[in-house]
Amino acid sequence: MPEPGSRRGRAHNAEGTREAILNAAEEIFAQHGFDGARIDAIAARAGCNKSLIFQYIGDKLTLYTEVLKRADLESTELQARIFTPLLEDENIAFDAHKFKALLETTVQTFFDYMIAHPLLVRILLWEMAEGWQTYTKVASQFSTDDLTQFETLFHKARAAGLLRPGFDALVGLMLIFQLCQSYLAFIPLYQLLQPEKDFSSPAALAQAREHITTFVVAGLMVDRPEMKLEKGG
Repeated sequence: MPEPGSRRGRAHNAEGTREAILNAAEEIFAQHGFDGARIDAIAARAGCNKSLIFQYIGDKLTLYTEVLKRADLESTELQARIFTPLLEDENIAFDAHKFKALLETTVQTFFDYMIAHPLLVRILLWEMAEGWQTYTKVASQFSTDDLTQFETLFHKARAAGLLRPGFDALVGLMLIFQLCQSYLAFIPLYQLLQPEKDFSSPAALAQAREHITTFVVAGLMVDRPEMKLEKGG
């Protein structure tokens, strides 16, 4: 029988203990938010003594930061693997078809990542509800290089006439993230309103992913003649 906090695996060593603590903290922060989370509850979930949390991680804010850092590292590695080959193409910001493919990949990657990380989605929802007050305290510890890279690319695409006038690159990118997050967060409400449907089934999620992708591309990109020809076959 697995030990408490072993969702991502746990070894009987310092690294395994630290991982178990982060797993437990992620669950408790997702359930109660930063303010509502208690170190005692995290220790109980991890199956360790409270003193070990301070020994291996630090105080509650440091623990919260480490949980977010782990998620950020996973996200950065995923983006590097998927987007680096695309972004190496210098013509992507000037070619409507290539840029459309990039937007589609961005939406699909965010959506799939959030499906795989429901606890992170809940943590971010707590942050939104609380005005990002806790994240503001630790934001300086996270790299924004990936955002800068996308901002630069989106500015070039707007200058090339691919994106709608007045488009703010950072806001547009974050809206993609928010659309994916909001859909997944609202699934229980959709289920309540239409109990005969299964909104969390693989088929329903795939359909939502496609709809959000289409919505984002249509909302951000200028409807160029060559794209109309493509739609018309």
